[in-house]
Amino acid sequence: MIDAVLKYFHSLTAVMDLSFSWTNMFEIFIIALILFVFYKKFIKNTQSEKFVKGAFFLVFVWIMSEILIRLDLKILGVFFKSTVALVSLSLIVIFQPELRRFLGFLGEVDFVKQLFGNSAKNKQDKRIDVVKEIIESVKYFSKSHTGALIVFQNDLSNTYYDVGTTLNADVSTELLLTIFHTNTPLHDGAVVISGEKIISAGVLLPLTEDPKLSWKYGTRHRAAIGMSEVSDAACLVVSEETGDVSITVDGSLKKYEDLVSLKTDLESILGIKQVEEEKKTGFNFNNFISIKKK
Repeated sequence: MIDAVLKYFHSLTAVMDLSFSWTNMFEIFIIALILFVFYKKFIKNTQSEKFVKGAFFLVFVWIMSEILIRLDLKILGVFFKSTVALVSLSLIVIFQPELRRFLGFLGEVDFVKQLFGNSAKNKQDKRIDVVKEIIESVKYFSKSHTGALIVFQNDLSNTYYDVGTTLNADVSTELLLTIFHTNTPLHDGAVVISGEKIISAGVLLPLTEDPKLSWKYGTRHRAAIGMSEVSDAACLVVSEETGDVSITVDGSLKKYEDLVSLKTDLESILGIKQVEEEKKTGFNFNNFISIKKK
């Protein structure tokens, strides 16, 4: 049996003519590098990762079937070989939409740019989309007078997020609108956002204890101010009564008359755009509005 296996591998090596040179080693390195980059960019930590592992298993079974046939175990070898062929054809049918999407991706003009592009730049583009999702949500909240309270914080050690309902979901307009809908259980609390993720919803924040605070500010504004007093968080709040949009930082509040300036400050808060007049708060206070009584 061992002699048959050795003869089989000897016949394979004779056909391949394995006379390696430095050129061959360089070619193998290039192939390995391409496969590694492709795996890291498009397969790692995705649903396709299990599919790739399954494909390698099928290759292993196919090699074993060839060895079994060479060892005169033809029935067993043909069985495994036929099984591999049948499963391979089935995978093509099952994953036909994914394969079509992949071929379409290969046909894109900026395929090489996406493959070898700057990952930091890709993350920044994703954050810009996060700002867009938030702006679209705030636009609806302000128009419909839907109360909302959103906390932006990278350091979650002093956030109270564990009091609410853990979500750990991507930021989206639809999700924010659902959370703050008046008929949902989570609409009264705050949403905590860190990076591109909604960490939790329905979070209870500490209220400010400032006795000089104007009477016109309700619970949401007091919670936003209180949270900004005890942490480095920036809190976005939409008034249910007036539809006004404001952001609090370091116990101070800035009211926005338009979404353009709001978008600029959100980009600064999320670290997307560094403003020239950046202060300790992390974003520019233009048209500052005092929240305290004169």
